[in-house]
Amino acid sequence: MEKSKVYFTKDISSNGLIKVYKALNSELKGKVAIKISTGEPGGHNFLQPALIKELVSMLQGTIVECNTAYEGRRFTTEEHLKAIQEHGFTEIAPCDIMDADGEISLPVVGGKHLSENFVGAHLANYDSMLMLSHFKGHAMGGFGGALKNMSIGVASSHGKAHIHGAGDASKLWTADHDSFLESMAEADKSVMEYMGKENILYINVANRLSVDCDCDSHPHDPEMADIGIFASTDPVAVDQACVDAVYNSPDPGKKALIERMESRNGIHTITTALNLGLGSNEYEIIELD
Repeated sequence: MEKSKVYFTKDISSNGLIKVYKALNSELKGKVAIKISTGEPGGHNFLQPALIKELVSMLQGTIVECNTAYEGRRFTTEEHLKAIQEHGFTEIAPCDIMDADGEISLPVVGGKHLSENFVGAHLANYDSMLMLSHFKGHAMGGFGGALKNMSIGVASSHGKAHIHGAGDASKLWTADHDSFLESMAEADKSVMEYMGKENILYINVANRLSVDCDCDSHPHDPEMADIGIFASTDPVAVDQACVDAVYNSPDPGKKALIERMESRNGIHTITTALNLGLGSNEYEIIELD
């Protein structure tokens, strides 16, 4: 089986982002959604508008988000839009809260926990999507990258609870942990089948490598140095490459992030996505520097 290609640059800049995107040699067509985490106010590790502005502009993209499943500044559309404005994203592109007008249900074929995945209704307005993810740790998932951004990130507020609860939104914080990780991969499958695999590209920026997610209003400061930018047409490969890069880093500060990933069994999301046929964990790194 041919290995997936993962393009890499150490250049974490506007130019670096454009370089890895162009290396994919795959055009995002029509109305383009750029799915990022715009960050919970108080946090400061999220991908900065100045970093992504040139790429978003080149793609004439719309920055898309969905409301959170927990109460905070991004729980309601009104407050969420204010937070997005405060973080500077409305200055660089149109911004769309995809579940502002409700949700749509996507079928999950062959799911163990989910039979449907609830996503922001506005997803139907887009022809293609760039999953532009900040790779870092996560309090529940172990790490957050492309697979988390495409599942929890694209899910509506209720859909997030549905995934966290492994099919039962009332079990948002109490569901079996591995079942939650498996549910993220199942949700990914529904999004990829809905959009078409060829209509989604994946870029992971491995900088500000905190053990905590951008959804945390008081995230832990990073303990290891930035790594670079990874890009692929394969979400499994791009996340696996980032995980491997953390393990292979010479930085002794990597211990905290590795402990976070291992203590939450984060690799299980990748393994489940692999078993669902969403991509390959066998990859070839193509260095662009």
